[in-house]
Amino acid sequence: MSGAALGIEIIFVFFLALFILHRYGDFKKQHRLVIIATLLAWYLCFLIVFILPLDVSTTIYNRCKLAVNSSPSESSSSSSNESYTTSSPRKHKCFKPWSYIPDGIMPIFWRVVYWTSQFLTWILLPFMQSYARSGGFSITGKIKTALIENAIYYGTYLLIFGAFLIYVAVNPNFHLQWNQLQTIGIAAANTWGLFLLVLLLGYGLVEIPRSHWNGAKKGYLLMKTYFKVAKLMTEKADAEENLEDFMEEVRKVNESIKYNHPLRTCVDTILKKCPTEYQERMGRNMDDYEDFDDRQNNYPSEKSLEKLHKQVIYSVQRHRRTQVQWQILLEQAFYLEDVAKNETSATRQFVHTFQFQEPENRITRYFYTPTVEWYWECLLRPWFYRILAIVLATFSVIVVWSECTFFSTKPVLSLFAVFIQLAERTYNYIYIEMACFLTIFFLSICVYSTVFRIRVFNYYYLASHHQTDAYSLLFSGMLFCRLTPPLCLNFLGLTHMDSSISHTNSQATAYTSIMGSMRVLSFIADGFYIYYPMLVVILCIATYFSLGTRCLNLLGFQQFMGDNEMTSDFIDEGKELIRREKRKRQRQEEGENRRREWKERYGNSREDSTRNRNVHTDQKESSFSETSTSRPVSKYTRSNGRTERDRIELLQDAEPLDFNADSVTDDPLESDSGRYQPAGRHVWNNRNASSKVIYTSHLASCLSDYVVYNFEICQKLAS
Repeated sequence: MSGAALGIEIIFVFFLALFILHRYGDFKKQHRLVIIATLLAWYLCFLIVFILPLDVSTTIYNRCKLAVNSSPSESSSSSSNESYTTSSPRKHKCFKPWSYIPDGIMPIFWRVVYWTSQFLTWILLPFMQSYARSGGFSITGKIKTALIENAIYYGTYLLIFGAFLIYVAVNPNFHLQWNQLQTIGIAAANTWGLFLLVLLLGYGLVEIPRSHWNGAKKGYLLMKTYFKVAKLMTEKADAEENLEDFMEEVRKVNESIKYNHPLRTCVDTILKKCPTEYQERMGRNMDDYEDFDDRQNNYPSEKSLEKLHKQVIYSVQRHRRTQVQWQILLEQAFYLEDVAKNETSATRQFVHTFQFQEPENRITRYFYTPTVEWYWECLLRPWFYRILAIVLATFSVIVVWSECTFFSTKPVLSLFAVFIQLAERTYNYIYIEMACFLTIFFLSICVYSTVFRIRVFNYYYLASHHQTDAYSLLFSGMLFCRLTPPLCLNFLGLTHMDSSISHTNSQATAYTSIMGSMRVLSFIADGFYIYYPMLVVILCIATYFSLGTRCLNLLGFQQFMGDNEMTSDFIDEGKELIRREKRKRQRQEEGENRRREWKERYGNSREDSTRNRNVHTDQKESSFSETSTSRPVSKYTRSNGRTERDRIELLQDAEPLDFNADSVTDDPLESDSGRYQPAGRHVWNNRNASSKVIYTSHLASCLSDYVVYNFEICQKLAS
């Protein structure tokens, strides 16, 4: 199994990153370079999280070998300071872990992973981010725009690196070498990442357990969904209005710049980014044979077209995203309302309001029956979320306690360090790897989930169902690459696997050896890295009392708060929007059901009628080509028989009318107002417009056939 675990995890993590990226990105529409760069960034960060526990177990085994190979005196003297050392009689307890990685592999692996991720986050991804957001029409123009936008960004990083460099150069105790310069660069990157890491971690440690606890409250989820519907409706309307404004500008530019204008290729590029319906509309109104006049000075410049191109890309992406999110949020609201209705069901059978909510897969429908769905949604799921919330809250408390006490080595106060050292004494490598993995995985979930939830206006927003733009994907890759290295160093500090934290001369992990010793910068290693994580307590308290949410409400950014008047208004508005959309969906389903019934009842008979009518038309044409002495009696007999059949068919197609029903001249849109319809009223008033059209057209077709055939009979008799 030597190295097999490493290879398996490398393959598994790749498909995991690919799956998550497929959920948020669009492989068909987005540029391949954007997909590859984002996938590589996510993949490298996830690799660090999954491979680090293997590095820890391998390091513990190497420490055991080093201890048993040393002299008994050295072993006994070091055992008082290091919990992992053993005396010579314990040689037989140095078992090789199942996931042991041979020497020399991990340092090379970490070096490639770390420096590749740093190259992505500090150089390539920022450049690609500006390149993807640029509205230029040529590669040279986009590169120029990207370089200008990143000048300030690169200057900030160089300023931090220069400050550390000056500190080391002025200090007479240090002599600048390549390894020290490398350490300074790593320290600058980790300092920036740790600063952001604590902010995101403090939010995730509280919000993740609380969100799962609130997930057990169906009423809370429904009210929050109503609130989201009202907010999304406002954003959706704004996106549609914004798109209409830019499409109007594109239309004016399209009409002013003709086919032989030098900037016509730029206009064609903009048109390709517009929705299909706008492209067709503009194409119909375009006169390609009209030449442009050089004497006119009202033509837009190339710079203004680049700005318009950038705005069109952004507005189209935003409009498409809001449309998809609107449909998803409606389905979620409909389902939560169904859950609320089915909780009081006596039959314990989950009933959906709409047919599209039922599972389409036969296997899913076979196992996930309405009874199973009712027990899961109405009974088991709330308790499952409560238990999960309690477990996550316990982990959060342990993390907060360990963040505040991990610098204490005598006694060891960090609970994660205690767990690892207890397992290290018995060399239970499976337990060590599982404990390390669960710890770093929980820390990663708290940080990464915040990255997925955070939204910086409309510039950075990770939207699921393939609705994330290239700018946000690349920005998320940058954040992951900057947050993961300090996150792993913080994990090693919590478990006392970092020698700079435990203050021992024990063998360091391969990851720590690549990251370098922070002792070259004492005020960073002994000050910032130890005391700054304690601020997570303040951030957790602020998140628990929703101070950030209250501040956003004061600034005008509406957030969901139960004790807020504005929140109640949004909830009422969202409830009314859901009620309106539900009536629309119900009318659509009724129309679909009626069309299906009409097709089943009259589909075959109408086909036979059409076929017979075509045959009769052919016979009629051939009969008129004959002389006037051609058997008028026989023709009349055939026509009379066909007329009888059509009359019978016409009577079968007609429906009996209910004379107790209201007049059909009522406004068909009156049902949208929510007016109550008595049960005794005829179904005609509840039928949607599409079913009326089908019924009317079907009846008119039969009547026209009947009139035509009788007219033919009269004409033939007169002849």
